[in-house]
Parts: sequence; structure tokens; C-alpha cells
Amino acid sequence: MGLLEGKKALITGVANERSIAYGIAKAFYREGAQLAFTYPNDKLRKRVEEIAQELGSDLVIRCDVSYDEDIHALAEVLRRNWEGLDILVHSIAFAPKEEFKGGVIDTTREGFKVALDISVYSLIAMTRSLLPLMEGRKGSILTLSYYGAEKVVPHYNVMGIAKAALECTVRYLAYDIAKQGHRINAISAGPVKTLAAYSITGFHLLMEHTVKVNPFRRAITIEEVGDAAVFLCSDWARAITGEVVHVDNGYHIMGVMGSEEEARGEDDRR
Repeated sequence: MGLLEGKKALITGVANERSIAYGIAKAFYREGAQLAFTYPNDKLRKRVEEIAQELGSDLVIRCDVSYDEDIHALAEVLRRNWEGLDILVHSIAFAPKEEFKGGVIDTTREGFKVALDISVYSLIAMTRSLLPLMEGRKGSILTLSYYGAEKVVPHYNVMGIAKAALECTVRYLAYDIAKQGHRINAISAGPVKTLAAYSITGFHLLMEHTVKVNPFRRAITIEEVGDAAVFLCSDWARAITGEVVHVDNGYHIMGVMGSEEEARGEDDRR
């Protein structure tokens, strides 16, 4: 019996098989969850439908989170098809491509609004709209963050600000929804080669640096994020809420990168 057997989970943010949301959906499916998916526009509809079919789902719903009416409609479709909802995976973030060039000082007013609206407010709006479907259940909500919320990552720019706001939002929502017995957490995942990642100037250099610095000297996989997500959304994590869990091979614990010689010397001493 899987850890999520009998659970109903809504997955947002799947773009293709390299998406972190896909890794989470695949792990949920393996653990017995029944899945529904959203897509933001017609361009992504076919891709998401194919992935949904692969993971045993025919419930694929259009939802552009910049429109409250789309979020309300999403809740209504879920209500008609399922008697309730156990899990929401919020894997949604966006800023105009131009905002990743230059520095934060170059951020436009409109770019700032868009980044905070889509990447942060959407979590609040979706939580509020979908919470009634979790009534009588111990619901779990999960969102995705990144280390750029804590420290400066060149060219991550306004998205770093948005992720910092997202992590703060998780804590405030954790307080609010605990009154109804629900939980919310975030995973701060290491960099993954997704479509969104390639919007960031110099992303390949960021990946190289992360691999050199983290203790395991390798990149994370979407499967590893998926497994962590299963735990956080399962009853095994029933006392965990408001947390930001790092799934980054320990990158966030490092201060100064040790040399390869030092690393080999440490191995010899063992």
C-alpha cells in the first residue's frame, strides 16, 4: 500500500517530463494518489493531457492563476468530479524574461507586479478557493521555492524576491489553515534543467557552481524532489507545517567550497 493511497491530489505547473511538478506527480502516482492536473493556456494543453494519461488521469483543467474566475472554476470542476481534495501542489512561478537580465535595480514596476502576482498571490488565492474541498480531511499543500529566496543568486533578480515572499506566505498560511486541521510546506529544490530555468541568464554556470559546491558533488533529480514531496504530503509528516525543506544535496549548508585536494585528503583520513 502506497503512502498516498486513496488521496486525491491536484498538480499544477507541469510543462513537460523535465518539470519538477512532473517528478512530484510521478512519485504521487507510484504511491497510490489519484491525480488531477491544470494547464495555464492552450499551448501547454496537449503536453499536460499526455502526461495526465500516462499517470492514469483524465482530469485536466485549464486554470490561468492571474484570473480569479479561473481559480473559482477550477474548484467547481474538482467539486463536480471528486467528493473532496487532499493535496494541492503549487508549482507555479513566472516573471517576464526581461526581468532576468541585468540586476534587481533594473526591475520594472510591471515585471514586479507580475512576478509577485503569479508566483505568490496565486498560492493564497488557490488555497482560499480549494480549502472547502478539504473539509473533513487533513489537507496538505505544497509549494516550490529556491535558495535565491535566502541569498543573492545573480540574475535570479525579482524571482528571488518573489520566492522570499512565497516562503513567508507559507508560514502565515500554515497558521491560518491549521485551525481547520490542514498543513502547508515548501520544498526549496536545487537547480534543475527545466524550461523555466533557462530563462535565467547564465543558468548553466549556476548549475556548474552548485554541483561543485554541494557535498555530494552532483545535481539533484526531479525524482528526489518527488520523493520528498510524497513524505511531506503523507501522514508521516502530519506534525510538519510551515517548513521550507531543502532538497539540494546540502548546497545550502556550505559556506566556502573546499578544494578537490582537501576533499581527497579527507577521504584518505577515513
